[in-house]
Amino acid sequence: MRKLLVANRGEIALRIMRSAREMGIRTVAVYSDADRAALHVRYADEAIPVGPAPSLQSYLVIDNILEAAKRSKADAIHPGYGFLSENAGFAEQVRDAGLTFVGPSPEAMRTMGSKLEARSAAQKLDIPMVPGSRDAVSDLKTARQIANETGFPLLIKASAGGGGKGMRIVEKVEELEERLRSAMNEAGSAFGDSSVFLEKYIGSPRHIEIQVMGDTLGNAVHLFERECSIQRRHQKVIEEAPSSILTPELREKMGQCAVRLAKACKYAGAGTVEFLLDENMHFYFLEMNTRLQVEHPVTELITGLDLVKEQIRVARGEALSFKQEDLSIRGHAIEARVYAEDPANGFLPDTGTLQTYIRPSGPGVRVDDGYEQGMEIPIHYDPMIAKLIAFGEDRQEACARLVRAIEEYHISGVATTLSFCRFVLRHEAFISGKFDTHFIDNHFSADSLSEQLPDEEACAALAGALAAPEKKNHSGPASVKGSRWKTNRLNQND
Repeated sequence: MRKLLVANRGEIALRIMRSAREMGIRTVAVYSDADRAALHVRYADEAIPVGPAPSLQSYLVIDNILEAAKRSKADAIHPGYGFLSENAGFAEQVRDAGLTFVGPSPEAMRTMGSKLEARSAAQKLDIPMVPGSRDAVSDLKTARQIANETGFPLLIKASAGGGGKGMRIVEKVEELEERLRSAMNEAGSAFGDSSVFLEKYIGSPRHIEIQVMGDTLGNAVHLFERECSIQRRHQKVIEEAPSSILTPELREKMGQCAVRLAKACKYAGAGTVEFLLDENMHFYFLEMNTRLQVEHPVTELITGLDLVKEQIRVARGEALSFKQEDLSIRGHAIEARVYAEDPANGFLPDTGTLQTYIRPSGPGVRVDDGYEQGMEIPIHYDPMIAKLIAFGEDRQEACARLVRAIEEYHISGVATTLSFCRFVLRHEAFISGKFDTHFIDNHFSADSLSEQLPDEEACAALAGALAAPEKKNHSGPASVKGSRWKTNRLNQND
C-alpha cells in the first residue's frame, strides 16, 4: 500500500491520514465545495474535489470517489465512518476496481450490516438476544402477532439503519399501526430500505459495546468494552473504557460472544459488537457496526494500540500482531463529543463561524478535530466539532482531567455541548456509575446548565476575557457584540 485515499472529511479524515503518514503511506483527500479549505484537504499529500456541498452530491457519490482514486493513482481506500463506510456495494466496487478496501469484506458487511441478518447470525451462535421478530416486519397483522408474544412495550427498529432513525417505542397496541408506518417511512427515506423488526423494549439498559479486530487468516480478538450509555436522540455523547459496571467475568463472556460473531462471518478489520445490559446484569446482542467507531480513541488509550494502523495492516493481508492473551486494560479513558449543538434548546444543531477556537492540552488530554479558529461550521454535515478525550490511571483521574480540559476548551461563535458534558461528568449518577441510556430524561434540563457556574466566577471569567488585548483575524474573543461569546462563556461552552 503506497497511496491511501480517505473517502471522508473532517476529524476522522485527519486521524486516518496521520497514522498513514507515520507508516510511510501517502494520502489523498477528497472534498466537497464546502470543504475546499478544510484541514484534511491541506494535510493530505493530494486533494481532489468530488462535488457540491451536499453529501448526496459529493461524499456519497461512489463514481466520484472511484474516479478520484483513479486520478490520484491511489491503491487503497479508507472509508472512515459515516458516509460510505458501511456500504457493501461501495466496498465491492472498490475491490472490483482492483483497489484495497480498508475494512471488512462486502460479504461480512452485508451479513452484519443488516440488523436482521446480524440477529440471525447471533441466534445461530446462541448469543443472548432480546426477544423479538426473526424476520422483517412490513404489515400490521405480523406486528400484532409478535406483540402478543413479547408483550409491551416494544421497540421498532430499522433493519438497515442507526442513529435513532426508523426507531419507535410502542407502549400499547393502539399505537402500533401508526408507529409501524412512521418507522418504515423514516427508514425508507434515510436508508433506502424500509424493512424493520420488533423487539422487547428494555426499560433501563446500559449500552455496552465490544471492540473486535480480525484478520484475513481467521484470527480475531476483542479489545475490551466501551460504555456508551450517555446519549441524546439515540446517539452517543460520552463514552468511556472500561465500563465502571462490568466484572472481569462478564467482560470475558461478552468479549467471547463478540469474537465468535466476528469469526463466524470471517470478519477482517476493526468492528464493534454492541450489547444492551439490563438492570439484572443480563446482556443481549444489539447489532454490529462494520467500521471504525467514533469512540475508538478510548480503546486505543487503554490498550496502547493504534486501531487505524491495525486496520491498514490487516487490509495489506498481514496477520494480527497480537493474541488475546497479549492484551490488557491499563488505566481509564473518557471521550466527550463536542457538537455544535445547543443543549439548552433540545440539542438543536448550530452553525456559524468559530470566532474563538483554542484547544485544551496538558497531561492525559487528546483532541481529535478538523477545525481551527475562523472556520465555518457547515450546515451540510454532522455538527461534531471534535472529540475530546482524557486518560488517567483510574476513572477518577480521567474524569478530573476531562473536566479540566472542558474548562480550558475555548469556543465561541456557536453553541456547543461542552457545558452538557461537564454537567454529566459532575453529576452524582455518572460519578457513582449508576446511570443508563435515559440519563438525559432522568437528570438533565436546560436549567441544569445555568446552575453549574457561580455568578461571581462567571463574571470574573468574562471580565478577564474582555480585558485581553484585541487580536486580528479571529485570534481571540475580543469582540462580544454580534456574537454568542458572552452566552457561551457564561454557560461554560468554551
